[in-house]
Amino acid sequence: MSQNGLILAEVLRDRGLITEEDLTSLVQERKEQESLQAALLRLGFVGKQTLLEALSQATGMALADATNIEASAELLKKVPVQFIHRARVLPLRRDGQAVVVAVSDPFDVHAIDELRLLLGCQIEPVLVAEKDLEDALRHAFGVGAATVEQMVDDDDDGLTVVAAADESGSTDLAEEAGLIRFVRQILVEAVRDRASDIHFEPMEGDFRVRYRVDGVLHTTRTPPQIKQFQAAIVSRLKIMSQLDIAEKRKPQDGRLLVRAEGRDVDVRVSVIPTVHGEAVVLRLLDREAVSLDLRTLGIPDDISSSFRELILQPHGIVLVTGPTGSGKTTTLYGALQEINTEGTKIVTVEDPVEYKLHGIAQIQVRPKVGLTFAAGLRSILRHDPDVILIGEIRDVETAKIAIQAALTGHLVFSTLHTNDAPSAATRLVEMGIEPYLVASTVEGMLAQRLVRRICPHCKIYTQIVDPLLLERVGLGDMKQVAVGSGCETCRQTGFKGRQGVFEWIVLDAALRQMILDNQPSSLIKRSLIDGGLITLRERALELVRQGVTTLEEVTRVCKVDR
Repeated sequence: MSQNGLILAEVLRDRGLITEEDLTSLVQERKEQESLQAALLRLGFVGKQTLLEALSQATGMALADATNIEASAELLKKVPVQFIHRARVLPLRRDGQAVVVAVSDPFDVHAIDELRLLLGCQIEPVLVAEKDLEDALRHAFGVGAATVEQMVDDDDDGLTVVAAADESGSTDLAEEAGLIRFVRQILVEAVRDRASDIHFEPMEGDFRVRYRVDGVLHTTRTPPQIKQFQAAIVSRLKIMSQLDIAEKRKPQDGRLLVRAEGRDVDVRVSVIPTVHGEAVVLRLLDREAVSLDLRTLGIPDDISSSFRELILQPHGIVLVTGPTGSGKTTTLYGALQEINTEGTKIVTVEDPVEYKLHGIAQIQVRPKVGLTFAAGLRSILRHDPDVILIGEIRDVETAKIAIQAALTGHLVFSTLHTNDAPSAATRLVEMGIEPYLVASTVEGMLAQRLVRRICPHCKIYTQIVDPLLLERVGLGDMKQVAVGSGCETCRQTGFKGRQGVFEWIVLDAALRQMILDNQPSSLIKRSLIDGGLITLRERALELVRQGVTTLEEVTRVCKVDR
């Protein structure tokens, strides 16, 4: 433990906030390179506010307003970025002859002294939590700013790097410790922010990094010098995912496994060539962040009971529909987990296999070697399965084998890309499947979307809403609606997490007859609505009424019912 750590421990012990036994446990359970403050908070020995107040009382240092830690652009120009990150200090503003500086370690007097010499004036330190300071530094400089600054200094030999003009040195640079550390910081930041995808996008004069969080892309701030290292960053990602770094003209796909925030995250890598260089998208598949339990997916009780009953049937087809990223695979995995018993043989054919499920045989589609959905299905039918999951019905050949499997006594799950549940049956007919086969094998159709949930930490109710709009969508009785005002927890977006919205149809005799008569999906849907179907949009609007999501979110993901 460092000298400053010992002082902090002594302060907390003297105030009765921790015991000698706590200190022993802390030493044993503290992670490598983890600060004492972070360990105390992670292990739950003290709360953040309690820790700050104890430090403030012991040192006489004032507490900063955690909601308003804004760096001074003028002062930042006078202090090297590397020093700020190394010393963990952030100049906030001038106050008379002194400069107010945010610090997280009040006992690090050397950092304060160095900053006093750099700025040539008195320093007035104010205390902030370590995580709050980290967030403020990231907001001021972007992810990995200190690392990029160091790489610029190391590369500064009088030669100006012209982006995308010459990539001959990108391979060597990709193996540099600084660049490896920068890429790692990007990945850790994305996992911490619950991102599902990371987009590295080359543009003229810029190299943008965006995270997709809760289905929406957000640009993450990065140092402006990052454009100089564009080719090296792409090469590093290729090396990590075992792709050909010399091939820059063709798309490539790979994968890697990383450990971040104490969790193993499977990463799918896709590289495509663009006019400004290669673009890379990383798909983060974090098993621990996703629940594969049907009870936690947010399926309404009236749908859940019927859905559970249907997936226990011995044969037939259950279809889940929706656009990319709507949670179809998660729902199907939940269904498989529900029926995964010792007496049931389950085999899947997927592209890609997103999560590995214990006790289930999962096949990864590999078109390059001839292992397509159709080829995989023909093979697994000889393995005596009871239940088959087809990642997606993409063509008539796959659809025909799925129909045949259902007719021969298998329960088949699959997905389709349609806007609603009634369109699923007609899509199979449009693919070339005879209507009588669709009517006799499909048992249920589930459409779903994901809407962002209003952040519970900053949820407020407002009357600033168009009453005519509320009237038009059937919420005319509401006088106020819930919105997220934006806070640190949700990164000022007002949303945190997502909620499933579902539309469920069980085929009855009347619906099967409409399919046999080759009726269009619009007519089928109108008949179902008249018969009591609760549509996607209606269920989403009910979430607005409950204060779970916003009207804007409903409009974003659900079409108007016709």
